Amino acid sequence: MTTQSLHPKPRVAACALRVQVTDDKTRLMPAGTFHAPRGAAEGTGPWHLSADAAQAIIRLAAARSTDIAIDYEHQILYSEKNGQPAPASGWVDPRSLEYREDGLYGTVTWTAKARAAIEEGPNGEPPEYRYLSPVFPYDANGVPLDLLHLALTNTPAIDEGAAQLAAARMSVTHEPPEETDTVDREQLIAALGLAKEATDEQIDSAIAALKAAAADAEAFRQALGAKNDAKPDEAVAALKATSANTPPDMSQYVPIAVFKETTDQLAALKANSNAAELDALIKEGLDDGRIPGKATADWLREQGIAACKAHLEGAPSIAALKTGQTQTQGKQPDGGKGGDDDKLNESELAVCKAMGLTPEQYRAANPAPAE
Repeated sequence: MTTQSLHPKPRVAACALRVQVTDDKTRLMPAGTFHAPRGAAEGTGPWHLSADAAQAIIRLAAARSTDIAIDYEHQILYSEKNGQPAPASGWVDPRSLEYREDGLYGTVTWTAKARAAIEEGPNGEPPEYRYLSPVFPYDANGVPLDLLHLALTNTPAIDEGAAQLAAARMSVTHEPPEETDTVDREQLIAALGLAKEATDEQIDSAIAALKAAAADAEAFRQALGAKNDAKPDEAVAALKATSANTPPDMSQYVPIAVFKETTDQLAALKANSNAAELDALIKEGLDDGRIPGKATADWLREQGIAACKAHLEGAPSIAALKTGQTQTQGKQPDGGKGGDDDKLNESELAVCKAMGLTPEQYRAANPAPAE
């Protein structure tokens, strides 16, 4: 939601305070509601200095790089018009401002000439100047916004031209923006497609994603040679035009039949290589007794190279099963059959133990040789 509000430029006024010469701080602006004894450039007040308004002025003053000037008869405002110098009668330390119950105070350092002009004479003669007149911008509600400078004067009013000049000087720092754009949170959440209870972090993330997408779209348009403000259909048209005007380089491609033939040949070579390696592993296992017989060898061949390697790594080498090293030379041990043909000899039992097989499982995979 967009709202527009017009802020009037701050107006400038001057009021009067009875000047004080003390070792303590000097009152520079009265507290509460006050008026100008002889009016101001734009109206006679009233103005309202609250504690909050005073604190705002104190913060502005603390940011100044120069002291706040006190001149004579507001000559700072008239010097450009009359061409006369504007000598200072004193200076206010901007970091010394403080708010008290009856007004805004600050530490003033007077020149010797000004001190003599504001003090009574040795015989009680009245001073040359009685009043200290602050110049300040204020808003439409009469709230002072800053302390520009001050003057020793007996006629604290300033004319309209001088007030306009002072206001123009301060417009850069005190004029609010002409328009203020605000976005309704609920509308923003809806536009981003988020849940109604979306957090600030989720909103920030969604906005960041939109910015990233916009950057990607910009890069895409640039790659296509499209305008920065090109719409999607215009970008697609640019892509089609680029494709039509730039035929593919056929030297960078091969026919699909050639590609398929090549991949088939590579697959066949790999299969042959795997088969040869598997045959070598099985022969090695049979030779050193880690593969007890043909049935085990056939089973391992079906399982593939990985299973065969795992078996050979975990199986012990049994001397009794090594090629040409059997204890009985293919005959029953210790004369004769030695009992039932299904019974295993010591070497076969050792194989079962090593492979975690029962005698029945081993015999099923390795039938007893016929006599």
